[in-house]
Amino acid sequence: MLTVHHYLVLGAILFTLGTIGVLTRRNAIVIFMCIELMLNSVNLTFIALSRHLGNLDGQIFVFFVMAVAAAEAAIGLALMITFFRNKESVNVEDFNLLKS
Repeated sequence: MLTVHHYLVLGAILFTLGTIGVLTRRNAIVIFMCIELMLNSVNLTFIALSRHLGNLDGQIFVFFVMAVAAAEAAIGLALMITFFRNKESVNVEDFNLLKS
């Protein structure tokens, strides 16, 4: 039988993997995927605690997190496409060239 503890541990593991991916990768697309992994792990935690506590607050909050994730994905992908058209790379180190 799975308890809320199992879901919380899984959420923590997924969040840690996402954080490691954001800190170590240089490809912007992979970084955005790791951010999405982190947001989904938080959603898993919200849902598990909401079910454990018997209220809908966490499940309602998940909809807001999903809306922010969708907006972040749309804007981030548009920025990456624009950058790729200009520099033909999605390497994070090349983003530094936008300053000048």
